[in-house]
Amino acid sequence: MILLALVATLALPAAAQAAKPEQQYYVSLGDSYASGYQPTAPGTGANTRNGFAYQVPKLATARGYRYELVNFGCGGETTVSLLQRKERCSGAVPDGRQYAGRTQIAAAERFLRAHRGKVGLITVSIGGNDVTKCTRDADPVPCVVAAVTAINENVTTIARRLRAAAGKNVRIVGTTYPDVILGQWVGENANQELAKLSVGAFRDFINPALTRAYAAAGGKLVDVTAASGAYGSLDELVTFPSGTLVPKPVADVCRLTYYCQFRDIHARTSGYKLIADLVVASLPRR
Repeated sequence: MILLALVATLALPAAAQAAKPEQQYYVSLGDSYASGYQPTAPGTGANTRNGFAYQVPKLATARGYRYELVNFGCGGETTVSLLQRKERCSGAVPDGRQYAGRTQIAAAERFLRAHRGKVGLITVSIGGNDVTKCTRDADPVPCVVAAVTAINENVTTIARRLRAAAGKNVRIVGTTYPDVILGQWVGENANQELAKLSVGAFRDFINPALTRAYAAAGGKLVDVTAASGAYGSLDELVTFPSGTLVPKPVADVCRLTYYCQFRDIHARTSGYKLIADLVVASLPRR
């Protein structure tokens, strides 16, 4: 009996080692949300490790995954430039991949093919910069419609190329954005009509187009806009820190992003964590 107990005790480390999940690569593509940009003042900031892509590996351990992040994200990227830009990414990305001379999509494809069978997750954050320019138009609706048409075509191409390079079993997750334009409800040069229009733009045009584009390659979109409260009633009022009553969806986007503070579209660390939580929740538990 003593000998059997000793053998069982010695076997425990080996069993624990066998139960440890295999490490896989997690590949991140996209814009400044992918690179984790955060402002420190209006027009000033840097890429940080607070971005959702940097939070995903730690959060995913609870679902049985061990990921090593490989980040190709580049601030300012659009659905067009992700497919066409070959210049060096202008902002330093923590542990980011340099691929000057190649497009972001080509650099990611090269990595995916070289590591077939070792990649477990791909996320893509793209499309925001295609539509934010429309806020400057006198009539933003035609601009958004044209941008959504391009987003649908380009993201479908991006997703299909990633699928071909990665293989059929790799999970591809697209992420959308908090509706930061709701922040136009408050602050300097407030534009409540534009804030109202932005809700319908995300709900009825942008996110459905992204959903179709990722689904065309067997991928999935996580609806950050819905999760961040943008589709709630604008008649539900809450007290802003200043003491002003504002619609709850506006208060939510001010809490999760820097738009109301700096007129900056990027997420606070809590906003990036919301996105990371959604990505991780989309993974089947192992």
